[in-house]
Amino acid sequence: MEHTNHNHTEAISEGTEMKGHTHHKNNGHHNHHDHHRMMIEDFKRRFWVSIFLTLPVLLLSPMIQDWLGLNWSFSGDRWVLFGLSSLIYFYGGWPFLKGLIEEMKKLKPGMMTLIAVAISAAYLYSSAVVFGLAGKTFFWELATLIDVMLLGHWLEMRSVLGASKALEALAALMPDEATVVHDDHTMKVKVSELKAGDAILIKPGEKVPADGVIIEGESELNESMLTGESKPVNKGIDDEVIGGAVNGNGAIKVEVNNTGDESYLSKVIGMVRDAQGQKSQTQRLADKAAFWLTIVALTAGFGTFFIWLALGEELSFALERMVTVMVICCPHALGLAIPLVAAISTSISAKNGLLIRNRTAFENARKISTIVFDKTGTLTKGSHAVTRIVSLSNAYSEQDILRYASSVESPSEHHISKGLARRSEADGVELYPVSDFKYESGVGVNGTVNDKKVKAGGFVLLEKLGISPPEDQEDGVETKIFTIIDDQLVGFITFADEIRESSAPAIKTLQQNGIKVSLLTGDNEKVAAAVAKELGMDDYMAEVLPEEKQEKVKVLQEKGEFVAMTGDGVNDAPALAQADVGIAIGSGTDVAAETADIVLVDSDPKDIANLILFGKATYRKMVQNLGWATGYNLIALPLATGFVPGLIISPAFGAALMSISTIICAINAQLLKGSMVTQ
Repeated sequence: MEHTNHNHTEAISEGTEMKGHTHHKNNGHHNHHDHHRMMIEDFKRRFWVSIFLTLPVLLLSPMIQDWLGLNWSFSGDRWVLFGLSSLIYFYGGWPFLKGLIEEMKKLKPGMMTLIAVAISAAYLYSSAVVFGLAGKTFFWELATLIDVMLLGHWLEMRSVLGASKALEALAALMPDEATVVHDDHTMKVKVSELKAGDAILIKPGEKVPADGVIIEGESELNESMLTGESKPVNKGIDDEVIGGAVNGNGAIKVEVNNTGDESYLSKVIGMVRDAQGQKSQTQRLADKAAFWLTIVALTAGFGTFFIWLALGEELSFALERMVTVMVICCPHALGLAIPLVAAISTSISAKNGLLIRNRTAFENARKISTIVFDKTGTLTKGSHAVTRIVSLSNAYSEQDILRYASSVESPSEHHISKGLARRSEADGVELYPVSDFKYESGVGVNGTVNDKKVKAGGFVLLEKLGISPPEDQEDGVETKIFTIIDDQLVGFITFADEIRESSAPAIKTLQQNGIKVSLLTGDNEKVAAAVAKELGMDDYMAEVLPEEKQEKVKVLQEKGEFVAMTGDGVNDAPALAQADVGIAIGSGTDVAAETADIVLVDSDPKDIANLILFGKATYRKMVQNLGWATGYNLIALPLATGFVPGLIISPAFGAALMSISTIICAINAQLLKGSMVTQ
């Protein structure tokens, strides 16, 4: 097989293209994932063939025979040695020679250039000695150097492939077949043939084949591999289900919404693949360091060669020193240090419901000094259960207030609307149809209901209309929605929003890590103050309109804070874009918050704490790997030149050191898997 060389970043990016993401595509084409496996097999094969050929090379090398006290010379032995070494050079060394050509075409000399120059210098010099040049061969150094380099690449590429295992498991969640329900029968079809509007039957224990809404039945669904939520979620009619989730003990009928590239799972895999292919500032720094290390190595290598010649040493010794310098300075570990950590961290994050869209922002999580939380649905459950209905007009009963408020709110997707709908259904209240519906973000809704102009909203709406808030003897920390009919305030409805159990521990974790926590909400002062106090937050901002949120973030930044903002990715888009790190929260299938750097699938504050701490751990691993990869070269380079008295290392030993350095970086990156916080 002809080997196509790729640098580490490309290989990692390729390793993340998952088979499950291509149900609807032509399966006749090899995807990048398969290509990466083929490359690994190629390196493995070249390594074992080269090792097999190296054994007789070692036994025929005069230096090895001297060490062993043997003499196995025979007529023509040097030609046998030359022939075997040529096979190793051209077959085992081919990936590096090809890599040299490709790097030179791009005018970007890298580690392939270094390896190719090192093995070519060794081979050409030794061959010249065979053909009559005075000196000694070091074919055995050439052979062992290629062996170690192939082994290093093989192990490294296996590590890179391992980084994508979490995504591979994610992609494998999607079943191949679905049971489509027709009027009087069911039939099995390929998942790729499903289309929006199809009704599918999902039996107990089966995997959900596509995103959709339950239209019949109820069951518990395990979404842990998709959202990071370990507990099964109970779902019934009108609830959304995600393709790839595992059905529990109930049979459900689902109407398909999204298939193929539009499905939740495809979006997740696409986001993660893009993030793994994206270079962060840290990675660009590593690339720059690798480039300059290559320049330094080539300069130091040729400099060492000419200095030793000038000092009167033999050509073979000067050449050996040059080869060792170039080998030991290969930015092999440096090329792997950052991309492997990036690939692993992105995969782990996806498995835990954290979807990284901007790698630099993720790594910058370590700098966050203030995090601004949107209240509803993040720190609270967003359930908004109706607690009181108060009529302020003799013309309208409490049931009328509920009917008009629920009716005008019915086209909205807001938590308040859903709370009103639940209460209306429970009380058996039939809603009026709505026309001319309008939604004003952060203010409220209005429309025509039963031939009347109806508005519903909070204190901001009253302020805008110039209406004074009514006195309320039971005024507490509830959320209030006022109902205005034909410009008259006729009543209000109060809601209680339960605080999530994980909110307080998450805030405490953030504060213990030196991060100030602030609440940002459109709710009134009393509600905001009560929630902030209960959760022990550092600060709160109440009655803030969506368009004002961006300004609030700006003010914090002007004070020198490095700000993370959490929001729903729609109303909060300007603030998310303004923040140094924008975190969109939204459960279910809403994963396409374009303005956010990171999307949290499960809308849980513990995930935000996890995200920031995991971002810090990721950056720490990158710095450790960078430090090791560059520090190793700083120490090894002087030893390789031979200028340090009593310390001379051979090219093969240099290659072994270089590969050990690479493997250490790979193992250190894998240790990141234990850094994801669970609460």
